[in-house]
Order: sequence, then C-alpha cells, then structure tokens
Amino acid sequence: MKEFHSLPDGELEVMQIVWQSEPPVSRSVIEEALNRRRKLAPSTILTFLSRLCERGFLSVSRRGRTNFYTPLVSRKDYLAGESRRMLDRLYGGSLSALAVSLSDGGVSREELTELRRLLEEGSL
Repeated sequence: MKEFHSLPDGELEVMQIVWQSEPPVSRSVIEEALNRRRKLAPSTILTFLSRLCERGFLSVSRRGRTNFYTPLVSRKDYLAGESRRMLDRLYGGSLSALAVSLSDGGVSREELTELRRLLEEGSL
C-alpha cells in the first residue's frame, strides 16, 4: 500500500464528498455539497481541489468548460494509513494500549462485542 500524508480538514472534507459520489465528480457538485455544510469561497474550493491533484489524491479531466475529478486514492486505503499513523503516534504501535483506551473511553459492551465478532470472522 502506498504511503500518503494526512490531509488537512478542508481537503479531507472534499475527499469525503468525492468518495461518496459516483466518479468523475464535477467541481459544481463538490462545491454544492461543501456549501451545504459551510459556505466557502469558490477560490478556496478550487485551491483544495488543486492541492489534492498535486498530492496525487485526485485526477482532473476537462469536458468543455467543466472540470471533473476522480479519486486516485480509495477511502479504504486512506483510512488504513490514517489508522496506522494514529496507532503508532498515540499508542506506540500497541493494539492493547488502544483497546484499553477504548474501554476507558466509554466504548459500550455492544461495540466491544461487535469488534470481537469482526476479529473472529477475520473481517478486520
């Protein structure tokens, strides 16, 4: 799996929209979805999209006067990398330290049962 850097919040917000949409996604669709959450200047959105293309997260194609964006990094791959970084950074790579923290943090008995089931099935 290719290593990717963590995305700033604004760029991650754009990627979440792209991942939730059927690719390729037009800039106007991305802008509309972002503006439902919070109002951003079109230039800010264009900056996010340009940075994501430069960093290898998106590719851009032009049809007429419209730009369309396609993810080059899957949500699954990005989340796997972020999870590994979090585990290493916060817990020194220790799964048991993470489990203790989850337990101390109020994870419910039902959530722990679900986690156990996923582990036993090999779904994780």
